[in-house]
Amino acid sequence: MIEIKRITAKADIKKFVKFQQELYQGNDYYVPPIVNDEMSNFDPEKNQVFKNADCWLFLAYRGKEIVGRIAAIINYVEVKEQHKSKMRFGWLDMIDDIEVTKALLNEVHRIGKEKELEYVEGPVGFSNMDKAGLLIKGYEELSTMITWYNAPYYKEHLEQLGYEKAAEWVEFKFQPPNPIPEKINKFADIIGRRYKLKTLQFKSTKEILPYVDDMFDLLNKTYSKLVTFVPIQQYQIDLYKEKYLPFINPDFLELVVDDNGKLIGFAITMPSFSKALQKAKGKLFPFGFLHLLKAKKKNNRAAFYLIGIDPEYQGKGVTAMMFRNVTQNFIDYGITLCETNPELEDNLAVQASWKNYDPILHKRRRTYRKDIS
Repeated sequence: MIEIKRITAKADIKKFVKFQQELYQGNDYYVPPIVNDEMSNFDPEKNQVFKNADCWLFLAYRGKEIVGRIAAIINYVEVKEQHKSKMRFGWLDMIDDIEVTKALLNEVHRIGKEKELEYVEGPVGFSNMDKAGLLIKGYEELSTMITWYNAPYYKEHLEQLGYEKAAEWVEFKFQPPNPIPEKINKFADIIGRRYKLKTLQFKSTKEILPYVDDMFDLLNKTYSKLVTFVPIQQYQIDLYKEKYLPFINPDFLELVVDDNGKLIGFAITMPSFSKALQKAKGKLFPFGFLHLLKAKKKNNRAAFYLIGIDPEYQGKGVTAMMFRNVTQNFIDYGITLCETNPELEDNLAVQASWKNYDPILHKRRRTYRKDIS
């Protein structure tokens, strides 16, 4: 018999977070998050997203054994301001038993019906800045710090339960060219002269801080027309500054400004922390942080984390200016493999950025939806 329990106590939330690590123990491709960081996601005192969101956490039990988990989420910016009558679900993990999956999702539907919402969609986080999408291709590819990993049976369960595709993302990997092709150098120079643009480079994270708010404003402009878009709130910007800025190597950040100093494009890349997080096993102390520091300084893998381009400059070759410098940094640091962040499959403008790198589409992830009846 499967019993679903709503949890609120800190000890139970820790069980919620650690269940995924226990489920994928020994899996070579799963990358565990830092447990305390994950727990902070569900703490209203630490995560200000709760100013505009509600969240219910559930654990599935069979006897005394935990066999699944799920978060039910309502983002009120999305519901009230964007008029999307959506009940979200995320942090879905379970054993290979469709009855467990069904019982967990039934709780999400129950809340959605109580709140008079029209449909359920997931897996997603609180907003479009969180992890999203069920892995449907690339089960034998190393996961990343900014994505969820799951086994193939998740997809089978959801589809058997009548869930249909909502949105889909693609991810690419490629080898940075070495040396930089002369045509890319020439093209980047032409674009810079034509539009009177220049790139900015930094020596410390302190130098980056004055530009962070502008970067998030640009993200809102860049992705405002995409189907999954939810405006980024200032408190989220403050959270991501605290959460991710320490991971950024200033050499891996490229900004493009016009002749008035206005930000019109940026690219954030990071050394891959996947293997370091596997070694840390969800803990920063006593030694986990050492693995992360080592990965930040010495690594042969990197990942594109965020890219933003002012809509007025999209399709005009601005990415060539950023990627030339990024590629040179990859060469200098010995990066031989690069991975893109998830991109919506219909976001062809961003995908065109990789065309000169012979990219391989190695992962797909998808959200599923179902009407609330």
